[in-house]
Amino acid sequence: MEYTQLGRTGLKVSRLVLGTMNFGPQTNEADSHTIMDAALDAGVNFFDTANVYGWGENKGRTEEIVGSWFAKGGGRRDRTVLATKVYGNMSADADHVWPNDDKLSALNIRRAVDASLKRLGTDHIDLYQFHHVDRSTPWDEIWQAMDVLVQQGKILYAGSSNHAGWHIARANETAARRGSYGLVSEQCLYNLAERRAEMEVIPAAEGYGLGVIPWSPLHGGLLGGALRKEREGGGTRSTSGRSADALADPAVRTKIQAYEDLVAKHGLEPGEVALAWLLTRPGVTGPIVGPRTADQLASALRAVELTLPAELLGSLDEIFPGPGPTPEAFAW
Repeated sequence: MEYTQLGRTGLKVSRLVLGTMNFGPQTNEADSHTIMDAALDAGVNFFDTANVYGWGENKGRTEEIVGSWFAKGGGRRDRTVLATKVYGNMSADADHVWPNDDKLSALNIRRAVDASLKRLGTDHIDLYQFHHVDRSTPWDEIWQAMDVLVQQGKILYAGSSNHAGWHIARANETAARRGSYGLVSEQCLYNLAERRAEMEVIPAAEGYGLGVIPWSPLHGGLLGGALRKEREGGGTRSTSGRSADALADPAVRTKIQAYEDLVAKHGLEPGEVALAWLLTRPGVTGPIVGPRTADQLASALRAVELTLPAELLGSLDEIFPGPGPTPEAFAW
């Protein structure tokens, strides 16, 4: 496994991030433990979760599964860089949200971190991430709450997720004014088929020293050999509903077919190429992989060993052109 530092920090993390969103809803506790053991054995030390994972009446279940894995001992917690998230409503009844039970008020941050620590069975969170932008809470309040958590030893670093470039700038300018360390990472939607993050989010992250952690690196399965699997009868099991709908568009099908043909010509697997491409991108710490099975984890691990030739990288840009830098992407 290869390692890199997370943004401007001294923290060393693996170039693949184990996403746990499927643990509970799609993968039972025992199989989830098996996947986490396999990841750690392969050198993956960066695990990502969120307080809302488990969804619906089972919100928090994923953190509990990670916590029960830590409880097995064997150095599991000490060897893991643990990231979780705060923002979402933790009420089991989405129609009856009690005031201050979601978003990023100082009150909810304090309550949410204690609840996550209890579910995870640990005394600290290495990377505590804002799952979404809270447009109603000023950054001064957010950083005041986070500084208290750092002083209490409950968290070490703060990160963002799904933030625009200007949100990152406001967050870290406010942090600098307060003498706070600020955001050290941004977790954003970024893959070959969805490259809008290159316009402003990634440049902002690089400018402020944030590591970029792409989520949905296979774009809901679209980049994982979706058409081949469709022909083999497995498309509905391996692509999200959104990606399956996208394949109804002839233009999308043509592009995905060109992609699959290209990687086949090089004797490679589509999903592994999509992950390996992200590892070539400036500013990217490592993509989040969310395996439902140990076999899916093994496939993701092979991507770290891939070196994509310049010819292939150029062809990928032709099929999936990026937006270009700002302001040139929308101006002269």
